[in-house]
Parts: sequence; C-alpha cells; structure tokens
Amino acid sequence: MGNTLQKVAKVLLPLLLGGAILYWMYRDSDFGQIKYALLHEMDWTWMLLSLPFGITAQMCRGFRWRQALAPLGEHARLSTSVNAIFLSYAASLVIPRMGEFLRCGVLKRYDNVTFAKSLGTVVMERAVDSVVVLLITLITFLLQIPVFHHFFNTTGTRIDVILGRFTTTGYIVTFICLLAALVLIAILVRKMDIGHKVKDTASNLWQGIISIRNVDNIPLYLAHTIGIWLSYFIHFYLTFFCFSETQSLGVGCALVAFVVGSIAVIVPTPNGAGPWHFSVKTMLILYGVTSDMALMFVLIVHFIQTMLVVVLGIMAWVALALTRPVPRAAEQ
Repeated sequence: MGNTLQKVAKVLLPLLLGGAILYWMYRDSDFGQIKYALLHEMDWTWMLLSLPFGITAQMCRGFRWRQALAPLGEHARLSTSVNAIFLSYAASLVIPRMGEFLRCGVLKRYDNVTFAKSLGTVVMERAVDSVVVLLITLITFLLQIPVFHHFFNTTGTRIDVILGRFTTTGYIVTFICLLAALVLIAILVRKMDIGHKVKDTASNLWQGIISIRNVDNIPLYLAHTIGIWLSYFIHFYLTFFCFSETQSLGVGCALVAFVVGSIAVIVPTPNGAGPWHFSVKTMLILYGVTSDMALMFVLIVHFIQTMLVVVLGIMAWVALALTRPVPRAAEQ
C-alpha cells in the first residue's frame, strides 16, 4: 500500500505543482486573446524554423550517449540510442525524471546494454551538462553586466524596488520551486545510497560515471555536447522572432532567459511547466516586455515545444516497436 501511494505521489505531486503555478500565473488571462495571437499574430515561419533544432539537440544527446557507452564494452545501435532519448523525454512529461531510467531500460531491452552501466553514463552526462550550464550562466552574466548596469542607472531602479514588486504569492512560488528542487536532489541521493548496497550494481554504475575518461574521441564528445546546448539555445532563440514585441530583444536577453529557464527545469514538473513559465516571464519583463505579452510568449512557446517532444516520443515508440532486439548470444 505504501509503495502504491509513493508511486501515485510521484505522478500527482509534480502535476499539482506545475498546475498550481500555471493557474496562479494565468488565472486572469484572456485565453481568447492568446488563441487569436496564436492563429493570426504569431509568425509561424520562425516557429517552424526553430523545431529542427529541438530535434538535433536530442539527436546529439543520443550520439554522445552511445559514444560514452563504447569504452565500457557496450555497443548500442545509433538508432536505438536516439529513439531511447526521444522516448525518455516524452515519458518525463508524465513522470518527471522517469525518462532517465526508461532510456536505460530501452537499451537493455533492445541492445543488451547493462542497465547499471548505462545509468552511470546518464549520471556522468548530467554532471557534464551541469558544468556546461554553469559556464553558460557565468558567460551570460559577464556579458550582461553592462546591460544591467545601464538599466539600473537609466531607470533609477534598485534591486530592493524590483523585489518589492514581487507579490506574496510570487515569493511563495519561488520558495516552492526551490524546495521542490532540494527534495528532488535528496531523493536522488537517497536512491544512489540504496543502489550502492549492491556491489555489482555499484561497480557498474561507477564505471559508467567515470567512462568519460576513456572516451576515444574527446573532441567529438565535446562537439556533441556543444551541439546539444547550441541547438537548445537556437531552438529557444528563434521563437523570439515570432512576436513583434520580442523580436528586437537580442541575443543577450535570449541568453539570460535561456539560462534562467534551464535552471528552472530542475524543479520536477512535466517539462518544467510552471517554474519555466514563471522564470522566463520574469526575465522578459525585466527587458521591457509587457506582462501580458510575456505570459503569452511563454505559454505558446512552451506548449509548441512540448508538443514536439510528444510527437518525437510517439515516433520513437513506433520505431522501437518495429526494431528487432539483438539476440542474447550477441552479448558474448
């Protein structure tokens, strides 16, 4: 009974958290206006141009994952690796972070890849991605210092004034997002501790984590990593040109919003729904976008990009259903 409640809570709590934040943000919005903008005011050319980069980001992740597995003696097929990534992102829309385990299960099922080793490489790649996000954050902050300095000098705005514009609910939402992120980290640490009680599993997991030391072609691994994050950014940045109020904001604003959004998705909600909307909207307002436009932008962009994840997940599910698993004898 206890396990059932835990499983239900893992599904419902992220949905409730994301839903509560979205309800608070859009409770007074005119959805008729949003629908009109979606159908008549938005430049769909730029949105369509952005979608292939959402696909290449996930493909590069599949390429990089396959490369990280090779030094461990695990040789997954390229198509299986990429489809596993597509499916994992779609699955995480239902249960946040479930995709990390699902994609390892896919490689185990179809290509006989050791589950613990592949999970270790996932942990390793998350560490690599965290370093990349930190570097992007640092570079963005340094590049935007003159912009923030000019903004505060020109407007006479002070940090305490900006914080004063936050409502009580705004502070509560921020606190809940931070608390949810801390809870997620605690759960992952706890699971890792349990996993280390099994010697073989721990050994395989550690091999996966340190596999980056033995990657054959480090420049290629770095190229895949750059490809992932450059694709993510372009996927997001091109959407700025879909709307008249955001098309002139520039790369600097896009970088700031991208970094803040990337950090916000740590909060365990489906595809970052709620925290991502809140954080990106806040940054857009800082750069002069009206509140209504900022709300409309994040809702439309997030919805379309989430639909892309769903479509890729369905395509991957069909492709895997038609894929013949590698015979067990091939493992020898």
